[in-house]
Amino acid sequence: MNKAYVWTAGGLIVGMLGLTFAAPYVLGNREDAFAQCAQGAVAGGDIGGPFELVSQTGETVTEQDVITEPTLIYFGYTYCPDVCPLDVSRNAEAIDVLAEQGVEATPVFISVDPERDTPDVLAEFTDIMHPKMIGLTGSASQVKAASQAYRTFYRKQAGGGEDYLVDHSTFTYLVLPEKGFVDFFRRDASADQMAETVACYAAATS
Repeated sequence: MNKAYVWTAGGLIVGMLGLTFAAPYVLGNREDAFAQCAQGAVAGGDIGGPFELVSQTGETVTEQDVITEPTLIYFGYTYCPDVCPLDVSRNAEAIDVLAEQGVEATPVFISVDPERDTPDVLAEFTDIMHPKMIGLTGSASQVKAASQAYRTFYRKQAGGGEDYLVDHSTFTYLVLPEKGFVDFFRRDASADQMAETVACYAAATS
C-alpha cells in the first residue's frame, strides 16, 4: 500500500495508489489507439461514470451534458487557500495551450465542499479561472457519488468553524465523450505536458 501525503495551508492533500479512493487506474482498460498517449502507470479497475450535479448556473446536469469534448476534471473547493487555485489555474492554462493548437477542451471543477460552494460561489470562481470552466456542486450525496465514481478522497477537517479546511486528493482526470475516463495527471504535470497528452488523445479519436 503506497501513500503520499502533503500538508499545506489548504489541508492534507492525499495521493494514494492501489486504494479505494484517489487511485487512478489506467492501463488495465487501455485501448490500443491510446497506448502512445498514456501518462498513467497503474493497472486496475474502472474510474468515472454517470453523475448528476448542479452547475454554476443552477442547472441540474449529468456527465452527458458536461463531457462534450476532451474534459479535464478536478475535485477541489473554492475556499482552498493554495493548492486548488494553483492546480485549477494550471488546468486552465492547458486549455489555452490546446486552443492555440486548434484543440477544443473543457476544464471542469467539481466541489467537494457543497456546504459552502453554492452555484453563485462557483460562478464567481469559474469566471475568474477560465471562461470555459464549468463549476459543479450539489447535495452532499450527489457530490459523494461523483467522488466515488472517480475514486477521489475528501474529508472535512474537524474544528475551524466556518473557516474549516477540506483534505482532498489532487489528481486531474482526462475524460472523453463516449470513451469516458482515459488518463490522469498528477500535480507535477505542467500545462504544456497536459496539453500535449490531451492533444494526443484528441487526435487518436478523430
